[in-house]
Amino acid sequence: MLILARRIGESIMVGDQVEISVVDIKGDQVKLGIKAPSQVKVYRREVYAAIQQENLAAAAAAPQELPKLQELMGPEKKPPASQPPGAGGAADAPVPPEKNPPRP
Repeated sequence: MLILARRIGESIMVGDQVEISVVDIKGDQVKLGIKAPSQVKVYRREVYAAIQQENLAAAAAAPQELPKLQELMGPEKKPPASQPPGAGGAADAPVPPEKNPPRP
């Protein structure tokens, strides 16, 4: 573990994109400011532990629970028999050639 001493207004960098600054110190509490890109998740340790616990519980869900989930989500919508999946609709419309990126 790296231990650094910092004063109010001073910062440390973690990599090239994360900056941690000391904002305030009152008694035994230190307030930190963290600048990081939106794709970098920043959590307090206790929140992170709770998220991990919920993820483990969700991953351990019993297969017999899946029909209940399907019931909650509603019936699956299928295309009409006369129209095969993927036929028609805006999603299937061709993109003009000038908008197609060149392929290597």
